[in-house]
Amino acid sequence: MDHALIRAQMPTIVAGHVPRNARSFKFRIYDEKPPVPSALGILIDPVPFQGTVIGKTEIAIVIKVGRTQFAALDRALMSQEPADGAKVQVTPYARRHFDGQRVDTPTQHEERWANGKAYTVQSLVLGGTTTRIPLPAPRCPELAELIEQLESLPAPDGFRRIAHLLVDAGARDFTCVDPLPKDILRTPPAIGFTVDTAKFRGQVTVLYDRGLDVYTIELRRDGALVERVDEVYFDDLGSVLERLIDDGRWRQIRVDVLSQPARTRQKEVQ
Repeated sequence: MDHALIRAQMPTIVAGHVPRNARSFKFRIYDEKPPVPSALGILIDPVPFQGTVIGKTEIAIVIKVGRTQFAALDRALMSQEPADGAKVQVTPYARRHFDGQRVDTPTQHEERWANGKAYTVQSLVLGGTTTRIPLPAPRCPELAELIEQLESLPAPDGFRRIAHLLVDAGARDFTCVDPLPKDILRTPPAIGFTVDTAKFRGQVTVLYDRGLDVYTIELRRDGALVERVDEVYFDDLGSVLERLIDDGRWRQIRVDVLSQPARTRQKEVQ
């Protein structure tokens, strides 16, 4: 979405919705581009919000979310298009763990004072914590390195990591081949999982080739080989997996209509 165009149009769109004693207004754009990093360089996942639809352009819908705060949503990414005046709940994309929780969900654990009395500590990591692949700790160093790369290397969109790409592809039923060092050539280390996207539905396997120090990615459906990509270097894992299994549906902005404008309700009654 053209951010420069939206910025130029916003003053006109919100003119009648800003209090007269307000000297300025703020707005945020929600589209396919990743969030702007904070002053500390941290990417913060957007949170759901409520507001009222106040205007539309060819490419965006504008929602008033506060006294002087607004949001511009990419029309092409919205799950549905509400009417002018409708009150809506907006849920932008946020990175998640494999259990469905947001990456910025606070964690809790119990500590004890010196006298033995227990207390609860809640912690929150700005920008979210690492999303762990649901596999047991490996004994094979090369398998451990593959897991670490999937968890830490960025996806091509620049916001997610490869593990988040797998979450968004519905990856589940993880398995692994974890050989002893002496068996690494005969039994290559590998990670397998199933995905369900518009691009591919079936089994994905990432195998390590010790001889060439590269990876091979295989796609299978009902046991039959559908596609095989050889000589995938570690820094290409994200781009190859995106091409094979990422359908982009994760970018959708969910919009739920909480109430219709009064004129629409009157028509429904009539």
